[in-house]
Amino acid sequence: MTMTGLKRVVITGLGPVTPIGTGAQAFAEAQRAGKSGIGPITRFDTADVASKIAGEVADDLAEFVDAREARKLDRYVQLALAAAELAVRDSGLSEEELRGERTGTVLGSGIGGVKTFEDQARLLAERGPGRISPMFIPMMIANMSTGHVAMRYGATGPSSTVVTACATGTGAIGDAARYIQLGLADVMLAGGSEAAITPIAVGGFSNMKALSTRNDAPQEASRPFSASRDGFVLGEGAGVVVLEEYEQAKARGATIYAEIVGYGTSADAHHITLPAPEGRGAQVAMRMALATAGVNPEQVGYINAHGTSTHFNDLHETQGIKHVFGAHAHDLAISSTKSMTGHLLGAAGAIEAIAVAQALRDGVLPPTINLTDPDPVLDLDYIPEGAREQQVEYALSNSFAFGGQNAALLFRRV
Repeated sequence: MTMTGLKRVVITGLGPVTPIGTGAQAFAEAQRAGKSGIGPITRFDTADVASKIAGEVADDLAEFVDAREARKLDRYVQLALAAAELAVRDSGLSEEELRGERTGTVLGSGIGGVKTFEDQARLLAERGPGRISPMFIPMMIANMSTGHVAMRYGATGPSSTVVTACATGTGAIGDAARYIQLGLADVMLAGGSEAAITPIAVGGFSNMKALSTRNDAPQEASRPFSASRDGFVLGEGAGVVVLEEYEQAKARGATIYAEIVGYGTSADAHHITLPAPEGRGAQVAMRMALATAGVNPEQVGYINAHGTSTHFNDLHETQGIKHVFGAHAHDLAISSTKSMTGHLLGAAGAIEAIAVAQALRDGVLPPTINLTDPDPVLDLDYIPEGAREQQVEYALSNSFAFGGQNAALLFRRV
């Protein structure tokens, strides 16, 4: 089932904008230190919501988006532009090299411009439709991160937008890689962004009992695989990677973080929010990622788990891993970086892909923090003791979403 005759795809640029750090170095150092980016919400008054904590991006975006431009962009687009600029700088590619039809863009957002939507809905209710901003639609729609990144770099090649909730970032990178594999592009900018720390989004997730209410200890609230986990913690941010055809990257002496060798997607076809029992849909995505790479389960050394810190996700993901990897599941190193960043929804898979690429290149696997009381049913190696120095050859990154959509990426150390 391996896809022979296809071009190789490598990651040559990393652009994380996260609650624990902006830029590749800051993000890597924060993971190794087991830093939590969770704190009280500062964006609005949380008196009327049960969950009052989130992972906010504290870094100023003015370096990447000037104030005049920012007024016309929802925050999720601003985050995407910042992440793209960081990735491009890290890649060493010039704007001249990026311009044209051999460079493409595939980004996504789980929700899109929810802050813009919320603000304009309030204006509609208070002052009527005549006062809605003419920028409302172009600020709110979910493909504007892709559009603005393409315009900034003059990238006229393959372009699309992925909207698969929490599987968005992983799916965007997987879809982008295929364009290079097929020879339709030499470079792709890919990833996801999300800015949903708003009253309507937090209220919605909170009222469906999905969010942690450990408000008195926010840095301990995101606790995947823990017996005392009580829901996920919402985060914001963006992750963009530069994907490049291997021979081109090698010829120009680029830094290569990792190679993307496998990609799988699937649908649970089960429930709008609950994962399928035993992680059945997740199993399909993981097996597909392995099969498209021609890699045996025993060759995988690390999994960056979806690991949301909800009861059903952590349970069914663990069960799914056991089904796919068999006895080898107990030899795998597994961690959830959401324990540090919170859950960035449509950006989650993108920043986790960055975490995996860094882990492969540096030989340091990120930890699952706050795992002080392991759920006895969840008995795999979740790296609870801190970052681990361990070199692995292959690593998998999982993303699962509301609606039952799943995505998995398989990476190889180069």
